[in-house]
Amino acid sequence: MPEIREISEYAAAIAPVIDAAQVTVHASARRAITALAETAGVSPGLLYDLRFVLPLRPLTRPGLGKIYRYRDAAEREAGIREHLSEGTLAEDGDGALRATASGLAFIRKLYEAHGAAAARSWAGQDLPRLADLAGRVLDRAERLPGGALELVAPPYEPEGSGPGLLLFNRLAVLRYHRADAHAWAWQAAGLSAAEIVGLRDGPVRARIEAETNLRAARPYQVLAEDERRALYDGLLKLI
Repeated sequence: MPEIREISEYAAAIAPVIDAAQVTVHASARRAITALAETAGVSPGLLYDLRFVLPLRPLTRPGLGKIYRYRDAAEREAGIREHLSEGTLAEDGDGALRATASGLAFIRKLYEAHGAAAARSWAGQDLPRLADLAGRVLDRAERLPGGALELVAPPYEPEGSGPGLLLFNRLAVLRYHRADAHAWAWQAAGLSAAEIVGLRDGPVRARIEAETNLRAARPYQVLAEDERRALYDGLLKLI
């Protein structure tokens, strides 16, 4: 098994590639999602962001605070209230927020739109292999106590999902592993969410990013060197 420091640079390099691959599908599906939301009279909001969570399990306000670390609490609460008002979310007596039947129906439509967009945007690529590699990394990713990944993983994967859709959502969830690693690093440095957002480049920022890469690299150890190369090169072709 490779030493973790040997692949920390890999973790740093693949992170923006994962982000860019995600953007490709989001952009391709934007028009269909906008039309879907207008037709359904639904604000995508949390349903869009947490499409891979809500069909499987409820979330709480404290949990959403971990997922949306950098979002204003009042803005987050306004989004919750909007979904409660339109009937796409319901709140249990214990404060758990669950998708309603109409919320789940909207999420199913989101999956259809994203599946079509992924198949269209990523046609001709080895999506089954990439989805498998991403899934193996995600399975290995550490769920830090109090982090976001333990709330969003594993992702919802409806039966019959195509490899492009599986890859798209596995990558979306995998991003929370790096987010948790980054949060651990800036918290260990004694910073708050607001302080890390405003932190300029310098020695402190460099140390935080280095620690983030070390932690973010760990799940990639499950892949052999040629598999890591295949994942990176394959995702690069999706951009």
